[in-house]
Amino acid sequence: MKIALIGANGQLGTDLQKVIPKNNLINLNYPDFDITDKSKCREQLTGSRLDIIINTAAYNLVDRAEQYPDEALAVNYHGVENLVDYCRKNNLPLVHFSTDYVFGADKNRDKPYTEEDKPGPINKYGQSKLLGEQIIQKNLKKYFLIRTAYLFGSAGSQGKGGNIVESLIKRDQAVIDQIISPTYSLDLARQVWQLIQTNNYGLYHAVNQGQCSVLEFAKYICSCLNKKINLIPIKLSDLNLPAPRPKYSVLENKKLKELGMDIMRPWQEAVADYLKEKSYY
Repeated sequence: MKIALIGANGQLGTDLQKVIPKNNLINLNYPDFDITDKSKCREQLTGSRLDIIINTAAYNLVDRAEQYPDEALAVNYHGVENLVDYCRKNNLPLVHFSTDYVFGADKNRDKPYTEEDKPGPINKYGQSKLLGEQIIQKNLKKYFLIRTAYLFGSAGSQGKGGNIVESLIKRDQAVIDQIISPTYSLDLARQVWQLIQTNNYGLYHAVNQGQCSVLEFAKYICSCLNKKINLIPIKLSDLNLPAPRPKYSVLENKKLKELGMDIMRPWQEAVADYLKEKSYY
């Protein structure tokens, strides 16, 4: 299987390189490879005798997207549109990653979202990601569209300069009323590699098992590090962020479970291994 891995040096791309044999991969990185440039994309992909394309490139600056939605659309919609066009013309499967932020409109939600739930994003970032999902589903028959959430991995997010774990380690306060599905990108990479070796195309949720508030997540990280700190509980509204966030955006890996393919473990185990990988202990 010859795989074009777009965004190979990013947080998820780095971990995909750890689990997919190197001989299978053609690594592509921005700015040399830019999914928003349709003609260059076509030129660089043509002639590689590809079997599948994995796209980890994304615009994930949630607050900036509120002010500059065209930036988010350029990558999360139009860039995806370029890849869809190439895959459709060359009969190639596309692997693409979306987000829990395609949900949030149901303000009274208190149970995990499955692949069957209707999306309803409440910020520009989520809207751009949903448009990317829709153009894949409309134009391709062979695709793995994978929603995940709150990724943390050894490489960190290039756009954000870190990840949620590193951010929380530095803080003395955390949000109590935002319930999430934290996900270790190495676990996600293993799940993706298992999935794309099948023909089980479609939409999937893939997150570590369980849910927690951001405050609970921060407290667990501190306990792993034997870090004695009195974390101050705050509300999401206290942060005065430009982009609204869903208060509940937990995902359930329903489809993976139905296929007997869900290998995502509890988030607590994943956090402990991440901290070991980063040599915190």
